[in-house]
Amino acid sequence: MTSVISATGLWTPENSISNEELVESFNAYVDKWNAENAAEIESGEKLPLSHSSAEFIFKASGIKSRFVISKGPILDPDTMAPRIPARENSEPSILAEIAVHAAKDALSKAGRKPEDVDAVIVACSNIQRGYPAVAVEVQDLLGAGGFAFDMNVACSSATFGIETARGLIAGGQAKSVLVVNPEICTAHLNFKDRDAHFIFGDVATAILVEDKSVAPKAHWEVMGSKLVTKFSNNIRNNFGFLNHAAPEDDGFHGERGQKGLTDKLFVQNGRSVFKEVVPMVAKMITEECAANGIDPNELKRMWLHQANINMNLLIAKKVLGKEMDLEQAPVVLDEYANTSSAGSIIAFNQYSDDFAPGETGLICSFGAGYSAGAVFVRKVG
Repeated sequence: MTSVISATGLWTPENSISNEELVESFNAYVDKWNAENAAEIESGEKLPLSHSSAEFIFKASGIKSRFVISKGPILDPDTMAPRIPARENSEPSILAEIAVHAAKDALSKAGRKPEDVDAVIVACSNIQRGYPAVAVEVQDLLGAGGFAFDMNVACSSATFGIETARGLIAGGQAKSVLVVNPEICTAHLNFKDRDAHFIFGDVATAILVEDKSVAPKAHWEVMGSKLVTKFSNNIRNNFGFLNHAAPEDDGFHGERGQKGLTDKLFVQNGRSVFKEVVPMVAKMITEECAANGIDPNELKRMWLHQANINMNLLIAKKVLGKEMDLEQAPVVLDEYANTSSAGSIIAFNQYSDDFAPGETGLICSFGAGYSAGAVFVRKVG
């Protein structure tokens, strides 16, 4: 059985925060904190916090703005975190709601009805609860059949989800699998951390993976794929029901790595991540190209994970042996920021309409774990 990608879908929040808006809020917080701790700073007990800048953010990441579900509270110097109202159990959860939006977009593009779907996989970094599975809720809200489950491989969840869907199809469990990636990344971001306050945004994407026998005439044949994981603490988030911080434990004001609330949010050793992940991903792509008889330079496009423009440039250079043309590896993180597993799918969704039948491309993810996934596709029809 040959698996294909029949369509992708995208849902984007209404509100966006520019670097300039984010920096204004962050710097107001810094000024307030430094003033409140002036005595300890003067005595050397504490170090003063430093301002951020739009120029620093863009140079470090290539990000110019990010879409968010909760804008006002993030920009409030006294809050600096999203505030999403709790919902009754009888109401759709926020994660399921945005997943359904992206799912319906993908189904519409493929001319599919929800009842045509045999399985739903919610594959994302930030699953809002342990159980019932958000995927089962998405299945119910859509009116899809079959079965559903959640999975988390951090920023590689989408590519791992595609390969999982292929396995279900190959095993005869399903012919049409909907992989959805609802990412509310701002909920695990420490907006008081100068080195990371700009990184993430919110979004939802969807991928409809189907057996070729039921796919629409125009689709993307999956030529091959590769999944890799290697344990590392260099990107970590310790939040969970076993270890939540006490309300009075305000770790935001401490040094990076201090236990408390800071330890329950996104933390990373950026330099080590860059040094270790770039060669790991370049090697995976190069070896998998060789295994599938693909010349990397014949890839019309590489839809790479949208985390950091400098990482993408170096990965592409190592794979292609030359400087990358941004048309060949398009960037969406300037507008969306890092959206974890959804990033490469946004890029694919936005920059794939110009492919002619027979042309090939690569969907590639990499992130915490470490994890990395490569899915090679060929346009058909």
